[in-house]
Amino acid sequence: MTDSTNQRPVSTTGDEAATLPTTYTPADVEGELYERWVERGYFTADAKSDKPPYTIVIPPPNVTGSLHLGHAFEHTLIDALVRRKRMQGYEALWQPGMDHAGIATQNVVERELAKEGKSRHDLGREAFIERVWKWKAESGGQISGQMRRLGDGVDWSRERFTMDEGLSQAVQTIFKKLFDDELIYRAERIINWCPRCLTAISDIEVEYQDDDGELVSIRYGEGENSIVVATTRAETMLGDTAVAVHPEDERYKHLVGTEIELPLTGRRIPVVADTHVDPEFGTGAVKVTPAHDPNDFEIGQRHDLPNIAVMDEHAVITVHGPFLGLDRLEARSAIVAALRAEGRIVAEKRPYVHSVGHCSRCKTTIEPRLSMQWWVKVGPLAKAAGDAVRDGKVKIHPQEMEKRYFDWVDNLHDWCISRQLWWGHRIPVWYGPNGEVVCVGPDQQPPAGEGWHQDTDVLDTWFSSGLWPFSTLGWPEQTESLAKFYPNSVLVTGYDILFFWVARMMMFGLYAMDGTPPFHTIALHGMVRDQNGKKMSKSFGNVVNPLDWMDKYGSDALRFTLARGANPGVDVPIGEDWVQAARNFANKIWNATRFALMNGATVEGPLPAPEELTAADRWILSRLNSTVAEVDGLYEDYQFSKLSEALFHFAWDEVFDWYVELSKTTLAKGGPQADATRRVLGEVLDVTLRLLHPIVPFVTETLWTTLTGAESLVIADWPQDSGYRDAEAEAEIATLQQVVTEVRRFATAQGLKSGQRVPARLELDGTVLAVHEDAIRSLLRLTVPEEGFAATASLPVAGATVSLDLSGTIDVAAERKRLAKDLAAAEKEKAQTTAKLGNEAFLAKAPDEVVAKIKVRQEAAEADIARITAQLAGLPQG
Repeated sequence: MTDSTNQRPVSTTGDEAATLPTTYTPADVEGELYERWVERGYFTADAKSDKPPYTIVIPPPNVTGSLHLGHAFEHTLIDALVRRKRMQGYEALWQPGMDHAGIATQNVVERELAKEGKSRHDLGREAFIERVWKWKAESGGQISGQMRRLGDGVDWSRERFTMDEGLSQAVQTIFKKLFDDELIYRAERIINWCPRCLTAISDIEVEYQDDDGELVSIRYGEGENSIVVATTRAETMLGDTAVAVHPEDERYKHLVGTEIELPLTGRRIPVVADTHVDPEFGTGAVKVTPAHDPNDFEIGQRHDLPNIAVMDEHAVITVHGPFLGLDRLEARSAIVAALRAEGRIVAEKRPYVHSVGHCSRCKTTIEPRLSMQWWVKVGPLAKAAGDAVRDGKVKIHPQEMEKRYFDWVDNLHDWCISRQLWWGHRIPVWYGPNGEVVCVGPDQQPPAGEGWHQDTDVLDTWFSSGLWPFSTLGWPEQTESLAKFYPNSVLVTGYDILFFWVARMMMFGLYAMDGTPPFHTIALHGMVRDQNGKKMSKSFGNVVNPLDWMDKYGSDALRFTLARGANPGVDVPIGEDWVQAARNFANKIWNATRFALMNGATVEGPLPAPEELTAADRWILSRLNSTVAEVDGLYEDYQFSKLSEALFHFAWDEVFDWYVELSKTTLAKGGPQADATRRVLGEVLDVTLRLLHPIVPFVTETLWTTLTGAESLVIADWPQDSGYRDAEAEAEIATLQQVVTEVRRFATAQGLKSGQRVPARLELDGTVLAVHEDAIRSLLRLTVPEEGFAATASLPVAGATVSLDLSGTIDVAAERKRLAKDLAAAEKEKAQTTAKLGNEAFLAKAPDEVVAKIKVRQEAAEADIARITAQLAGLPQG
């Protein structure tokens, strides 16, 4: 009835339970189990294997980093996918590694040097790089140990680092190929510049926040020929080379093509017409500073304007005059004061809150700056990346994220790839004494001789991480691993780096691997937030160290909590009470399995035929197979939250709360049927533990190996749906559950204590419940009535009647009052629905589905009236 394993063990007995402590303590098993898995090579992928490949790369964490909840969330999802595929018979590779994190790592080491009173320039480039490698060996990569704590099933034998020799060769190879194909070039453009880190930085390294600034309106020119422009960066006016207006703006048509004087400088600048200007915003005129603003640079290119840089790399004013040598913020105040003195300030607004970019590393305000940099011409690469998704070669999940992907790849600007750092992949270009430019591949010798020197810049970290899916497998060498494991099966990553990392991998993978995309599917998840949905931030004081929760509740509890919240592409709120609830679930799994072992649950031998089983046995096997099918479908759709919910409710509600309790009656009777139930109980736990293992690997491994005597769940077979369904047994147990649930609800309403025994008469004849009297009495703690039994309450439910003697246990008057209130509500509902259904005008206009819902409400009200009336009749009189 199920096809769960080919890893059949020896028989188990109740003695097996003795090997399990009475309570589950995660710390006692997790570390030892993980090291055993690694030592036995369970996570090691074999490129020579005949098994079909399944490959996922880890989004490489920064070598400077540590495990935060976002990592734990992402790793849990990836690990669940890989563990399941390994159990399904795939040669599964989860490729680990770390990113060298150029600017972040350099900053860390520079701070260490600063404590010694030194800078990197005191050491020189080579000595500084040696110092960074030393730091990496001693302090970097603590995240590896934390990944072990979480249970990540990665192939540690393949661990890579983006500055490894092999990956460096890959970087040099693709740079040379792009250069030769004229897809890499050097040009002067506007970039994000950090005056503190002294380097260009990528868009993802810019954090925008609302800052208090000032908006000043300045009059350029005189009289009718003057124009007012507004700016938050008055210091850049020293580099203005035009004023721009919209070509259709009637206010300024007479000025287009003329020149006006730029205040404080004596220079005359033209008035140009450009469609970029919004005539509805402000005065409809903008100052144009091509060397210090990306939009202004584009305007300058269109109108052949000069580029005048007014600041150096430290954001200090460089133009001659009274502002020379001032920091940009000092210059801003001084220039506004000078303009005010000349009567040029038309309006001032402060504070003026506006969005300002800051360096994510040092929090310095970034400066748009005209700079000579290396660029990737992304046009053809981005088109290929877009076409791969449009053509169906690559699927994005959830599909609604495709629009965001297309918005980016279809509108990509050329990518600035050079960084003014020392730590990173140095640009493989040499300059000669006579202006020669030579790009050197990995198998070439750089030019030698007097006057030759290598470019001092390094490549953007995203350049090397964009090669990750194939560089980690040995490319450019055509290795066995590359042939076996490329392309990756799926990429699991956050939607926040869809552009910054995913798009780059798509561009490079398609380019380097002859049009083969780096992965078949992109599965995007959201960000982890606190339990109130607020972004986790140190400034908010709501950042959680996942190690704290793992120490307190166990790694399984954290993993299950994260998976249970993972809806595709949606942010995940998480609170400690949810982790505590997941810990309780792990304890429930432990206690239920221990009970089964104590009562002889076994996985030995085939399952008995259906006719040899109780209805409860047939019911749980039917539900078991349905759950296997449901979970499989949800895994294939990356619906981690739904599959976790399905597993939770099946395991806790159906297996532990119902089947285990129902089995107690059968086991107590003994005989062949009890033996059959022991076999079913073992089967159900065997399969349930397999289904749970990818998400909660530690507790399931401990229990399953004890239950089955087999080697490890990591290499066990994934359960198969045999197709067995028993609708009759499911209906029968559903009826039993209805009776038990209704009586429990009634008992709770009466204030009966949990476990309190009550005399009861059960009228079950003529129903499917007749054979379940012992089970019903056991579940409800109902004793057999003695002579003189007098019912004080009677509950008709599911064709049966349960009569209870609650004398001395309930307040009859209070119960009569409660029932009378419920009856009045039910009668009111019936009257309202009957009136609507009797209104011809309403029926003529109302949609069919609305009428159908009202009919259902009417039927429910009638059923409630019958039930409550019977209950009232069953109460003692008086």
